[in-house]
Amino acid sequence: MRQRLQEPLPGLSAQERMMGRVVSMPPKVPDNARPSAVLCLLYPHLEDLHILLMKRREDKGAHSAQVSFPGGRFEQSDLDLATTALREANEEVGVDPMAVDLIGPLTPLYIPVSNFQVFPYVGYLPQRPTFTPNPDEVSYIIETPLGDLLHDTRKTTTDVSSPAMPGLIRNVKAYRLDDGTIIWGATAMIISELEAVLKESGTFLL
Repeated sequence: MRQRLQEPLPGLSAQERMMGRVVSMPPKVPDNARPSAVLCLLYPHLEDLHILLMKRREDKGAHSAQVSFPGGRFEQSDLDLATTALREANEEVGVDPMAVDLIGPLTPLYIPVSNFQVFPYVGYLPQRPTFTPNPDEVSYIIETPLGDLLHDTRKTTTDVSSPAMPGLIRNVKAYRLDDGTIIWGATAMIISELEAVLKESGTFLL
């Protein structure tokens, strides 16, 4: 998989399989788009490869109470965007950045509703980390077996609204977990490309 992530990525064609937006994409990414990064962390747990997600705290932000990867905006003190992803994972859920094996990047994507240009990075830990969620940012941690998440039965369509535009309802593609948790938007699009990379690299067979 590490080698596959250094080659041309599936990109938009893979992201579009689970695309869901409440605001349409502009013709081009705005010059003032805010760079940010997220960490797609994989690790073994209970004999399965798991992926880490989290439920964001309910606040007044554009992504309030949504399911996401740990991540946030680039800061001037960050060496690069990979550093941003690791720093944010440490600040939000307590993952030790020094322990993460950063495998490689996925395709950046723009989120119009919050004006973020998101750079996803795939990381691996050889064991399940001890999580310490930051209550100022995280409601709770979501751990799910990767194979279960990527199963076709998890893919659905559902009505959603964004906290930034509460009066607008859109029917979008999404992943639905057993407990009813809905994963949509940029997070679902990132997962969709990760699935394509895993299949192409032969790392993970569904």
